[in-house]
Amino acid sequence: MIKMREALDPIGLNTARIAEVRCGVVDLPLKRPHKLAMATIEVQSNVVVRIVTDDGEEGWGEAATIPGYGAETVETMAQVVRTSLAPALVGTEISSLGGAAARMETAIKRNPYAKSAVELAVADLMARRAGVPMSALFGGRRHDRIAGLWVLGAGEAEADIAEAKKLFEQKLFRCFLLKVGKGAPEDDLARVRRVAKELGDGVELRVDVNQSWDEPTAMRFIPQLAEAGITVVEQPVRADNVEAMRRLTGRFPCLIMADEPVETPQDALRFAAAHACDAFSVKLGKHGGPTATRAVVSIAEAAGFRMFAGTMLESSLGVAAHAQFFSTVSSVSLGNQLFGPLLMTADPVVAPVRYEDFCLIVPTGPGSGVEIDRDALKSLMRKEDAACLI
Repeated sequence: MIKMREALDPIGLNTARIAEVRCGVVDLPLKRPHKLAMATIEVQSNVVVRIVTDDGEEGWGEAATIPGYGAETVETMAQVVRTSLAPALVGTEISSLGGAAARMETAIKRNPYAKSAVELAVADLMARRAGVPMSALFGGRRHDRIAGLWVLGAGEAEADIAEAKKLFEQKLFRCFLLKVGKGAPEDDLARVRRVAKELGDGVELRVDVNQSWDEPTAMRFIPQLAEAGITVVEQPVRADNVEAMRRLTGRFPCLIMADEPVETPQDALRFAAAHACDAFSVKLGKHGGPTATRAVVSIAEAAGFRMFAGTMLESSLGVAAHAQFFSTVSSVSLGNQLFGPLLMTADPVVAPVRYEDFCLIVPTGPGSGVEIDRDALKSLMRKEDAACLI
């Protein structure tokens, strides 16, 4: 006869408690400098979280951020995990993602990237104990691959063109995004036109301004970008200028995408009510983990907004988790920007995530679907963190 507890919990998720929550910072060198409006990145630094149960099983999570993008740094993320989030979770049963998210929210407000790393580690642990991919915890996958986008971050037209052509010939990417806003808008427009002309009709081009323009500049240059073939303009004005976003939306042939100002479900609701964009760039770290991200996704779907799976340059560890989540979202019609592992010279997993036929392939194994390479991870960890994480 099946005991009541076994009937309610057939896969045994409630039979163990969290014994340890550990974290550290990894420094991941890039193959080339990655130029954005707010920073140039040569080494991407991310936070890795390891959760261990009292019966010895473990789960892994990763969160990334970009200098100048948000309020958190990898150092503050690690500190928040150690001093606020770990004490809130150690000793608790691993019964639900929502429960873990609620305990973290009670422990400390905001800090979405730190919370995302921990919640993804919890999800990885829960799914591995159940012997299923994380997508099963997020509602079940609807697709096994997601169309990809590559950011042309070299900052020079000829280098961008050569990189795009190579990636297209390798059948890795046919949708590309140019980072603009660091220099004069006229120079950015000239670079966009040059790249568009050289790449031709076989590819799709988008731009990300990263809040660098004011509204008059956006009004002047977005029509010219659309004329050059740009299909999406991401965050053209400051995050706090919702009214400018509203006035820009629907005015041009290209879509207007919101990124930085849409962090919480409340932000998403405000943009939906004002119809202040056509699409959201959705990121697990920005929203605070899968539980909060699901709320943002639901609002976007209800508002009829299109969605894009954004990135903060995660390794295969974080990309695999993102892929698991976004495989369960039916309306990620603008593809994904989860290309981090291809830009990095090292990866802390045994086998990196796969890209083929212009898509990211969603891993099928238990948990995130990738396995940690402890030696590789140790070599990438900051010395002061290696001993406490592994």
